[in-house]
Amino acid sequence: MTALVPLVVLVPLLGAALTLVLGRRARPQRIVAAVSLTIVLAIGIALLIAVDGTGALVVEVGNWTAPFGIVLVVDRLSALMVIISAVVLLAVLIFSIGQGLADGDDETPVSIYYPTYLILTTGVMVAFVAGDLFNLYVGFEILLVASYVLITLGGTESRIRAGITYVIVSLLSSILFLAAIGMVYGALGTVNLAQVAERVQDLPVDVQIVLHVMLLVAFGIKAAVFPLSFWLPDSYPTAPAPVTAAFAGLLTKIGVYAIIRVETVIFPTPELNPALMVLALLTMVVGALGAVAQADIKRILSFTLVSHIGYMILGVALGTVAGTAAAIYYIIHHIVVQTTLFLAAGLVEREAGSTSITKIGGLLASAPIVAVLFFIPALNLGGIPPFSGFIGKLGLFQAAAEQGDALAYTLIGAGALVSLLTLYALVRVWNLAFWRPADDVAGDETRLLQAVEEAPLSTSTISETRATPRLMTLSTAAMVVVGLALTVFAGPIYAVAERAAENLDGSQIYIELVFPASEEGAP
Repeated sequence: MTALVPLVVLVPLLGAALTLVLGRRARPQRIVAAVSLTIVLAIGIALLIAVDGTGALVVEVGNWTAPFGIVLVVDRLSALMVIISAVVLLAVLIFSIGQGLADGDDETPVSIYYPTYLILTTGVMVAFVAGDLFNLYVGFEILLVASYVLITLGGTESRIRAGITYVIVSLLSSILFLAAIGMVYGALGTVNLAQVAERVQDLPVDVQIVLHVMLLVAFGIKAAVFPLSFWLPDSYPTAPAPVTAAFAGLLTKIGVYAIIRVETVIFPTPELNPALMVLALLTMVVGALGAVAQADIKRILSFTLVSHIGYMILGVALGTVAGTAAAIYYIIHHIVVQTTLFLAAGLVEREAGSTSITKIGGLLASAPIVAVLFFIPALNLGGIPPFSGFIGKLGLFQAAAEQGDALAYTLIGAGALVSLLTLYALVRVWNLAFWRPADDVAGDETRLLQAVEEAPLSTSTISETRATPRLMTLSTAAMVVVGLALTVFAGPIYAVAERAAENLDGSQIYIELVFPASEEGAP
């Protein structure tokens, strides 16, 4: 079964090479990309079944042991992330194929898009199976290089401008991460996660804090944790709809995944937990307030993306098995629901020619299927019972209540308020874009919101409406079904998340998973 671990990286990488060789042959490229992601999904399911029984699978590439060789590690958390990432990437790929078949390849030129998309997938998978900090960095860089290309597809002024911001912020994060890796290696003589976890406790406390903070800042930028989230609302909405959906669903969660590894494996001590809880509070509140102030669906969703990162950081900051389990479940929920909403926003843009709620209306009558595909995940994101968003938030609030201090209860109150603000922002979208008759678009509220819409960085323009290809609708509907499945099968999924959190309850458990034959940990 360990032979499957490298394949989650090799399959999309080989697929990217093959699509590049195929050049401008669109149909073979689409087939190769879809087959590659389907294989990765199947491998992820097989890995989860295996590790749920054994605890972890460890592969020493080339039989070179740490710290000299590359160690790939798949535990329950890694396997869950591989599966949900493959599901999202496959759905978005199908959505983009439908868009390409209908509109041509202006938005997603096949000679660039499919190879780059599979390279992005490779980077995502490397990040999830990396057993050391350096290869985690390599995974980030692979997916970031691919994202630089994808975010600027089409070459419009707004996309180039957003791409420049994204590149600068990402490079800053990468520099900080690389500097932290150099300091870790200089202090400990290794970057293997298990070995670092074993040796870091011997360092002076002030050195531990410096390393800890540097890693958190680097990953906080990638995860869009406040105040390091300023770049996201202006970067994601400008990209093509499928690219925006993939980015919104996955990229920030990879940063959260890295924070989970840091907080549960390398630095499981609680010294910085209060600071993380404060950051979680600010991320939730600022993101939600930003969402309420927007008049473009994509920007509203981008700010809700920021605010809900705060829920995940809350679970991690609690430093308990219950908190980590709730955070893992919430990550899975949010990847699915946020991707679905951005795909639905892409459908809205096709049907109405814009995503500005000041310029569109009557979509419930003109596009009822799109209305349903937006409405269900919107309720889910808002935390309405019995959807997975409610289950995840309930788990987070229960874990915080178990901690029982004033800061934890403050976060529970803030989380409930943010949930209401999220629901308000999305209900506002529904009322104006879907429920309001098209004839009333020029009403008083439109004139009031027009000032917001005319902000310099607004991405809302009126374009020609276009027929929505069935493939785009089906892929979005499939993601809605996946979101509902997270509710229907919440018990088993949450149980796996709890077992994953138990594997992360202190560094010693992870050390024994990676190096089971050595009482001292790594050789």
